[in-house]
Amino acid sequence: MDVSRYQEKIDWKAVKEGGISFAFIKAGQGQRYVDPTFITNAKGAKETGVLLGAYHLLDATNVDVAKAEARHLAEVLEQVDGGKSLDLPPVMDYENNPGNLFKTLISAVALAFLLEMERLTGRKPIIYTGDTFVTNFNAHWAIIHWIARYSDTRVPNDAVTWKRWDIWQYSDSGKVVGIKGNVNLNKFDGTVDQLRKRFGAVVPAQQTESVTSGTFRINGKEAEKALLYGSRTYVSLRSLANGLGLVLSLGQYQQVSLFKRGQAQTVQLVDGTAYVQLRPITDAYRTVVSWDSKNKIASLKTKGG
Repeated sequence: MDVSRYQEKIDWKAVKEGGISFAFIKAGQGQRYVDPTFITNAKGAKETGVLLGAYHLLDATNVDVAKAEARHLAEVLEQVDGGKSLDLPPVMDYENNPGNLFKTLISAVALAFLLEMERLTGRKPIIYTGDTFVTNFNAHWAIIHWIARYSDTRVPNDAVTWKRWDIWQYSDSGKVVGIKGNVNLNKFDGTVDQLRKRFGAVVPAQQTESVTSGTFRINGKEAEKALLYGSRTYVSLRSLANGLGLVLSLGQYQQVSLFKRGQAQTVQLVDGTAYVQLRPITDAYRTVVSWDSKNKIASLKTKGG
């Protein structure tokens, strides 16, 4: 099930005994709001052994606000020992468009929140949305899918963007022992043990202080500096596009780069310069990349170069 302040006081022992195995609890909304029942509900779920997740209702209309909302959620989760203490990953609830944004900006806002949340918590978030609003998102995101479609039989495996689902919210008028009134009910595509196993592992959060500088060369000529994030190498988007002879356009807020072969990546803005991860794009264009670890030099050789 998933709950918020609208369910008022919940008898979590009765909920567990009634057969509920997992619950998502509303934590926050926007940049400041905190659900007044979040801490009580989170503690109740933990104490009774109901697998615990938390969701945030996204209000952002640009990527900077989306990142701020992710930071707000991370702060709220610290009140229950942080995002890593949850049994299930944090959830981005993005299901409507009050700002009348274009589809590309909706996608950029969503991706900004997801990446910032993952950076802060070390966990890849879940997307919760409706089976029509989901068309605003990128089908290639390796994200956990939670789809709302209220039906006992119409499994949401025919959504335009995602042909599969991980969690299905199938009712908004369910009845659960221990809760007065209606409650949203959900199914996981698997067993409880599979649910616990799939989401139990937590990857280390990205550390911004691990960034170091290197050099990027194209056909033997120095282009610009490279930025090293652990095992990943980022280079100037503009210099990479020029070196590969690509047609490049930047979406609003420079969050997503679009190339003529359909390659898409999140752009990192550093001191006003857009950087993109080197390996995925060069692999797509079958170019040769070499790495001099001693001198921290990434070299790209193009055809005929």
